[in-house]
Amino acid sequence: MTPAATIPSAPAPPRRWPRLLAVTFLCVSLAGCVACRVFHSGPYRVPETLPATKLLDIHVHTAGIGAGDSGCFISKQMESSWKLGIYLKSFGTTREELQQKGDAHVVQLISRQLSESRYVGQAILLAMDGVVDASGELDKSRTEIYVPNEFIAKETAKTTNLLFGASINPLRHDALARLDWAATNGARLIKWIPSIMQFDPGDERLTPFYRRLVELKLPLLTHAGQERSFTSARDELCDPQRLHLPLKLGVTVIVAHIASTGANEGQRDTDRLAPMMATYTNLYSEISSLTQVNKLGYLREALTRPEWSGRLLFGSDYPLINTALCSPHFYPLQLTMAERTRIAAINNPWDRDVELKQALGVPREVFERSRKFITR
Repeated sequence: MTPAATIPSAPAPPRRWPRLLAVTFLCVSLAGCVACRVFHSGPYRVPETLPATKLLDIHVHTAGIGAGDSGCFISKQMESSWKLGIYLKSFGTTREELQQKGDAHVVQLISRQLSESRYVGQAILLAMDGVVDASGELDKSRTEIYVPNEFIAKETAKTTNLLFGASINPLRHDALARLDWAATNGARLIKWIPSIMQFDPGDERLTPFYRRLVELKLPLLTHAGQERSFTSARDELCDPQRLHLPLKLGVTVIVAHIASTGANEGQRDTDRLAPMMATYTNLYSEISSLTQVNKLGYLREALTRPEWSGRLLFGSDYPLINTALCSPHFYPLQLTMAERTRIAAINNPWDRDVELKQALGVPREVFERSRKFITR
């Protein structure tokens, strides 16, 4: 029997996809380079030399899971959130390591990283109070993150480069006693996030608290604008227009992040804050977090709008500067490729933050003002 003739198979079609993808990538890259050259506008202001003395960062966070009898607390919502893992990674630790070494380990890591910075010599480490119930006691069922003042005061006292930043919900039944304790134990300021701590800064019941702040000469660093570092927030409570009461009573108020990314009553919170600067000489703001990808454009406003002139302080919002939210590569129209590559290669998060802000035009006096402001 004659075997059937073998039919030759058709030749395989040429594999064009890899070549097509390579050509497409090359074209897009070239187009991007051309666009950067054509539309390159340079830094927001002419960069200035940095101060000779090391800087003070007024806005640094820590975290804890309650390990090592720290008294810290995180809610089940935050514990199960993807955000917690990112935060712990940005500190350089893990949940397992904290369970073994205690929450104080995070403070030690922060102090160690800060000691390696060329530009930043000290930082204010912030406690974080929670929500309180009708009796003025901590309500853990509504609190996402709690970092007690006692823990921060104790751990910062063990270092030479971390300073105590207290946090007190003014609706606590013993708020004034807590405020006195904080001042006695070296607090440099009081930190609030009203949208997370769930109180209205314009509430007349807070008047005694504000009067005591003035007596103690303690500044109030308060978040304003949108808050997305937590799983939920009542952003209307961070409307800067709610700050008229403490300002009228003479409290020195520092509004974090120039009230960026939020809006109330159909108006951006930054625009609601800006005209208040002319009304109150005791009102300041700071530039922490303004290089984040979700806040592009706000640093330009801070450096070019006349309302902020002479009223800005330096802060980082660490550990967020040590996450993918912050990168010099988000600024191709302000920085050259060589500048972006050089800054991105800096290992220390504070040095990377400082050099990025300097390259974008943050003036020398802004970097200097934090230390002068806190130590005056």
